[in-house]
Amino acid sequence: MKVALVHDQLREFGGAERVLVALKKIFPEADIFTSTFDKNSLGSHKNLVDGWKVNVSWFGKIPIINRFYSPLRFLTPWIWESFDFSKYDLVISSTGSWMCKGIKTKSPTIHISYVHHPPRYLYGYETAIEWQKYPLIKIYGNLINHNLRIWDFISSQRPNFYIANSEETKRRIEKFYRRDATVIYPPVYIPLKNSKFQVPNSKQASISQIQNSNYYLTVSRLARAKHIDILIHAANKQRFNLKIVGTGRDEKYLRNIAGPTVEFLGNISDENIKNVYRNAKAFLFASVDEEFGIAPVEAMGYGLPVIAYRSGGLPETVKENANGYLFDKLSADSLIEKIKLLESLSEEKYLEMRKTARHESEKYSFENFKKHLLEFIRKATPCFGKASP
Repeated sequence: MKVALVHDQLREFGGAERVLVALKKIFPEADIFTSTFDKNSLGSHKNLVDGWKVNVSWFGKIPIINRFYSPLRFLTPWIWESFDFSKYDLVISSTGSWMCKGIKTKSPTIHISYVHHPPRYLYGYETAIEWQKYPLIKIYGNLINHNLRIWDFISSQRPNFYIANSEETKRRIEKFYRRDATVIYPPVYIPLKNSKFQVPNSKQASISQIQNSNYYLTVSRLARAKHIDILIHAANKQRFNLKIVGTGRDEKYLRNIAGPTVEFLGNISDENIKNVYRNAKAFLFASVDEEFGIAPVEAMGYGLPVIAYRSGGLPETVKENANGYLFDKLSADSLIEKIKLLESLSEEKYLEMRKTARHESEKYSFENFKKHLLEFIRKATPCFGKASP
């Protein structure tokens, strides 16, 4: 089979890009199609795309202008409909805000769309920028979004099959597109069993690690919908140590409100972040309407309990009083209540929670993702069974 992988954009590296890397690992000969591509913007992860054949859209080839996708997003239909996939047997789109599921394919080519989320800005979910508070931008945005919602629905009928990254995303696909989807959870990097980064096997070693764990951790883009400010306000109020991994447009504001117990680590490599995970007490997460939440599950892989805001797909992975806690109000006080519960646990109960967190994370391994994806493709694509990926 000749396979093409279509991805919204390659100008940053997050959970969606990790899924693309996994897809490329499963289909190493696949060609990549994307709207815009800037290898240097991938930071410490740019080596992951070495050797890829990346086909960039006409929009992505125009210097400077391709950086202004948000105000020019009315061009989205022309971006995706400009690609030709007639020579491919299978096309897998990895789609979110940039709506690459809107590509056109013709029989016998099969198009499977892996949906991270429908575009948040079209359907009333929180976005990185609160653009509605600027009158002129609000008027312009609403005009554009009205037409894009129409196109988004029309183009949503094009894929032959849908895969959702969570039950939450599946519900949104049914609500906005009137399409059914199969849930295949995304692959999450977790340390190998019995590695030094996993939960220690012996109770003595585990207790020693507990004694060295003196900070809470979050890993996230520093954007409005992530609500890192809630975590910072909680740390300021309770004076607990908080380490923040990630960068983003809200970094200056967040640094200004941070107290002395809050540390910003910026973007660090996958190798270096292992020790940061290993020595943390628990993982904090306050994102709103997160469809799946890869970072919390990644933290569980290191045996970290997760304290997360009860929203979106988080209840699918964070089980109350088993591998963490869910707080119900988007406030520092609500988060602090759950932190106090964690702090009150006996060493034995805390160790049990760490082990349960690790066990939960193993459901979302690359091996499971590959297994479920290939099973789905074999059923959806008759000729796939005659060829190996």
